[in-house]
Amino acid sequence: MELSTRKVFDFEDLDQKLSGSCHWDDLHLMMYATDASVYRNRPRAVVYPKTDQDIAVVLKWCSDQEISVTPRAAGTSLAGQCISDGMVLDVSRYLNQIIHFDAEQKTITVQPGLVRDELNRYLKPYGLFFGPNTSTSSRSTIGGMVGNNSSGTTSIKYGVTRDKVLALSGYLVDGDLVSFCRPGFNPKRQQQPNTANEHKVNKAIGSDRKEQNLKDSIFELLSPEKTRQQILQQYPKPSIHRRNTGYAMDLLAAQWDQEEPNPLDLDLLPLFCGSEGTLMVSTAITLSLDALPPEQNALVVLQYAGMEEC
Repeated sequence: MELSTRKVFDFEDLDQKLSGSCHWDDLHLMMYATDASVYRNRPRAVVYPKTDQDIAVVLKWCSDQEISVTPRAAGTSLAGQCISDGMVLDVSRYLNQIIHFDAEQKTITVQPGLVRDELNRYLKPYGLFFGPNTSTSSRSTIGGMVGNNSSGTTSIKYGVTRDKVLALSGYLVDGDLVSFCRPGFNPKRQQQPNTANEHKVNKAIGSDRKEQNLKDSIFELLSPEKTRQQILQQYPKPSIHRRNTGYAMDLLAAQWDQEEPNPLDLDLLPLFCGSEGTLMVSTAITLSLDALPPEQNALVVLQYAGMEEC
């Protein structure tokens, strides 16, 4: 008789450390073994983090136990990105609030579990909306859209999710807090949340040495011109804007200043957008918004006798 070598973990110990909850019963493992894809993979446990600190605790605990962590929200993707045989971290149950809204600057900071359509219902009285959409916008979350760099039918006019992200705060695999922002964007304006929301943006973006170490490492990786040229040649053409997954190293290589290269100038947001939660678990996402399109729409149908007349 062959004995199972599957390692046993003390998930009760992790559960006691959380404000949220950890589940390892058969029902939860069965529910989270699938998503909207055709794939099936039974996880070790499922965590519903209630606070940012819960995420840090889970990542640190799983790192010590050598368990992989897969962030999950609505689970609407068709490629199986949010199922795994490790720990599933479901941010949609509790981390779904609006942190700060600036109607004048047309920016908003949200938690990753906020549903896209719920965000736009909140914004509608202000004449604003978040442009990128998906066919599952009534269920898909902002965190999932960032991880997948979602686009949708409106992306031709309003851009993909990567175009809209101004700042990200979250945790690396070891539980360290990091934050990044787009050059020229002032994150301090986003540090005072709505009075009804106790969640706070974690810290001034770019102030920690951890972020600079990451920039230095990527800067060193991209320093050889041959490396940058190989990346630009092998990645999709720049005109293919609607690509929804993968590490966008070509967008980092394209930022290279030939005259005065400086790691401080690197914008790492394009790298995190589309990375499917493999680089960072986000806790606060700052987005740029667009004005709502006119309520009145018209459709013009032109007829031609043949293709030559078009």
